[in-house]
Amino acid sequence: MSIVIAVPAAAPTAPAPRLLRCYALEAWHEFLRLLRTPMFALPTLLFPAMFYVLFASLTSGSAGGRIDPAVYMLAGYTVFGVMAPGMFGFGVSVAIDRDSGWLQWRRASPLPPAAYLVAKLAMAIVFAALVYLTMAAAAVIVGGVRMPWSDWAALALVASVGVVPFCAIGLFIGSWCRGQAAPAIVNLIYLPMAFLSGLWLPLMLLPAFLREAAPVWPSYHLVQLAYAATAQPYAGSLLGHVVVLAGVTALFLLLAWRRLARA
Repeated sequence: MSIVIAVPAAAPTAPAPRLLRCYALEAWHEFLRLLRTPMFALPTLLFPAMFYVLFASLTSGSAGGRIDPAVYMLAGYTVFGVMAPGMFGFGVSVAIDRDSGWLQWRRASPLPPAAYLVAKLAMAIVFAALVYLTMAAAAVIVGGVRMPWSDWAALALVASVGVVPFCAIGLFIGSWCRGQAAPAIVNLIYLPMAFLSGLWLPLMLLPAFLREAAPVWPSYHLVQLAYAATAQPYAGSLLGHVVVLAGVTALFLLLAWRRLARA
């Protein structure tokens, strides 16, 4: 008498076109979700340009040296703007999804496991690009900024890729915080980080002890890349700034992954 052992078949793998369609639909739905949230979309897209118009006019001509104040502030407020989609788009929404049980439901669904985070990352990059476009329009129309196309393209690249470290920070915040507390906690990190990195006002206008502590913040390293992209004076090594931002991304992704794996 022979014994037959039934071995469960491996889960079928979705064809590549269908898998790509899943990722595309997830990203589109995430975009609609954020676009239909005025508390996220309007401040993210409009506040950086509004602050630029205000502060660039107040500090016009005060920087001196090789600095063009309008371009210098354009770089700073662009970085200020692209931080928001990462920190709020991940930090607040992930915390709310955890509280509501949405993440647990997704684990039991047949959707690709990575589609959730990939969609959020794609939408953060899209919103960062939109922030850049609004900043560019404000700089040209109000600030009278005129730069070579290569500088505009370099700043667009910095804005689009530079959102990634702040997505990692936001994911870490969202993996630890409750949904109701996440907006306040993100603001408590986001706003002081922007000010202490010299994004609102040039570091040269801040006290010496704040200038010396500025490299602690990842936004400081991103804004140095933005200054370099727009042919403004910058501090340190460009490669060093890239390495720091890559390290920040890897560190917070690891911490968030460990937390979410236990959730």
